[in-house]
Amino acid sequence: MKYVEGFLLAVPAANKESYLKHAADAAPLFKEFGVTRMVECWGDDIPDGKLTDFRKAVMAKDDEVVVFSWFEYPSKEVRDAANEKIMSDPRMKNMGETMPFDGKRMIFGGFVPILDV
Repeated sequence: MKYVEGFLLAVPAANKESYLKHAADAAPLFKEFGVTRMVECWGDDIPDGKLTDFRKAVMAKDDEVVVFSWFEYPSKEVRDAANEKIMSDPRMKNMGETMPFDGKRMIFGGFVPILDV
């Protein structure tokens, strides 16, 4: 069964091109580790909520844009193995040191699809 890992993060608007390059450079590595699909979405219509919202979730600053992304894997087991490889691969360590956003405010989690139409 497919497995999805979702991410929400805040990226300085001025870093859009460097973020896109960072993601594009990382994509072949993620594919090597088992990702079958990787989607990056630049926030366009992110309304303020009364109680909570996307911006509050990642403590986005006025000059930041919310990015929503997800990876698809063939299974949770493949995702779990991929995460182990990601954490230990020196290529990813180097990329982690040059992220064009504050990774401490990124939120992420794994999801089992329950409807895909």
